[in-house]
Amino acid sequence: MCNLYNMTPKGTAERYLGSVGATVDVEDFMPATVGPFQTGLLVRPGQAGEHAQLVGRLGQWGMIRPGSTTRRPASRAVLTNNARIEGIAERPTYRSAWAQGRRCLILADWYQEPNWETGKNIWWRLRRADGEPWALAGLWSEWTDPQTGELVPNFTMITCNCDGHPLLGRLHKPDPTLPADQQDKRAVAHIDPADWSTWLHGPLAEAQALVRPQATEVFDLADARATDALLVSKERGVGAQGSLL
Repeated sequence: MCNLYNMTPKGTAERYLGSVGATVDVEDFMPATVGPFQTGLLVRPGQAGEHAQLVGRLGQWGMIRPGSTTRRPASRAVLTNNARIEGIAERPTYRSAWAQGRRCLILADWYQEPNWETGKNIWWRLRRADGEPWALAGLWSEWTDPQTGELVPNFTMITCNCDGHPLLGRLHKPDPTLPADQQDKRAVAHIDPADWSTWLHGPLAEAQALVRPQATEVFDLADARATDALLVSKERGVGAQGSLL
């Protein structure tokens, strides 16, 4: 899962989105680091009356349940900025948007995940090795504030299981009561430009098949290597202490 990411600047977003030959309309914004229920950019297909094929609009990163009277759940423990692909067709917050094909892309320079291999949390900022933005699989909707009448776009990132992945499987604190292949660790899913049309317009089954972890070589491994160095140093330190006993 992901609870923090950095927005791709507008100019870079427009270039990247236009690389597939699509007409693009991205509203003005200042790039920022985004957390749950804060404002980020979602990229969706153009609708009736819009002239661009890919449209970028600001919205709340955290889906709003249809019929809700508030923008976020009453309990702060409930987060809707990530949606599990396995239950997305049944969960009340997501099922209507999923059935309607309201899939979107969320562009990010990096997203953050925790690594606990040293015994302490080390945040990894996951970037692409080629320097391009991530185009993360998302779902979007619109909600009308019953108090003000404001129309509020909102979105979530879709996650998939990444148990056993050589890189992503290292992230998140493991559950000591479960075996390694049953942890149900989660990862967001990047959609390659060649698959954007299928993701945004294709049948549900074809779109769902695109929600999968990326290969290790797609990632910039700088943070992984830094953690590896700490683990080696820690191991050597333990060995040195042991030799003195």
